[in-house]
Amino acid sequence: MKLEILQVPHCPNVAVLEDRIRQATAGHPIVLEISHRVIDDPDDAAAAGMAGSPTLLVDGVDPFAVPGQVPSVACRLYRSESGGIDGAPTVGALRAALQLEPIDAPDDSRAAGDCCAPSDTVGSLAPGLTTWRRAAQPADPAEKEIHQAVLRGFAATGRPPSATELARIAARFDVSAESVLARLHAADVIRLDAPGAIASAYPFSTSPTPHRVRITNGATVYAMCAVDALGMPAMLGADAVITSADPSTSEPVEITIRDGELTAQPATTVVFLGARAGEGPSADSCCNDLNFFTDRDTAQRWSDAHPHLDGTILDLAAARRLGEDIFGAQLSATSDHPATLSRPTPPQH
Repeated sequence: MKLEILQVPHCPNVAVLEDRIRQATAGHPIVLEISHRVIDDPDDAAAAGMAGSPTLLVDGVDPFAVPGQVPSVACRLYRSESGGIDGAPTVGALRAALQLEPIDAPDDSRAAGDCCAPSDTVGSLAPGLTTWRRAAQPADPAEKEIHQAVLRGFAATGRPPSATELARIAARFDVSAESVLARLHAADVIRLDAPGAIASAYPFSTSPTPHRVRITNGATVYAMCAVDALGMPAMLGADAVITSADPSTSEPVEITIRDGELTAQPATTVVFLGARAGEGPSADSCCNDLNFFTDRDTAQRWSDAHPHLDGTILDLAAARRLGEDIFGAQLSATSDHPATLSRPTPPQH
């Protein structure tokens, strides 16, 4: 039996999938031929039948395909045995896909490190989220330079740099800005709209969202989600005021981060961390469901009213640490020290 794993570079869930395949086939007299194909281009994903990373093909067929799936080079989400969301098929689902008789062995409950796959505890949730977002950060010099220019443009002016400015940066690397942006989009580092313009660059959005961040000595910007908003001050080395609203009551929420200290109105504010099953970029499968709530009871009632979402409720301190873990080093020269952007400079046109 031939198994092929289609994946983006450095996908954090491939190792989990391989481990579960080993568990699923343990005790069965079956010979597997496992290969990998690394894909980072949407057209290649469509040609290969890759509906998110990782995608498993069994003798050339995706046994977990569902109607309406589209080719994707972003993370793929699967349903867990409990009805939650995971970043790889369960052991039981793999046994069924490989047409193996069930055996008396516990299923693997270890959560995969998906970009949006919540688990039951904060301790296992944060590493999964940060693993995906860090894996999606560019290593290529041209990609990294343009990505950081985009982030600094948002912080300074509330919008990405002009096409002329990005072309000037790309020319130093003898590449086109369009090709670099396309690669960043394919890796889910940024999102492009249909005409090819930058629509978002985690944590920033060009379109209005419920989460506005007023950056000291910078612009007032929209954050993709609550966690993104909380991560901005660490990424920029700046104070900020975040305004949002409870999605269930519309009651306003305001969070101030000044000199490293966080205060909130109301003081009982929490963050719901949730995701929808399916494949796709974080912007589609996660960001709409990472919101501020005025208190834990309100967040729990909202969660109970949305059983199709799997998630957890974090206090602000935990949500802030998560945002800092994901975004704190994105503008640093190395991964060890966050950049300071106390007085951002607008891009030149």
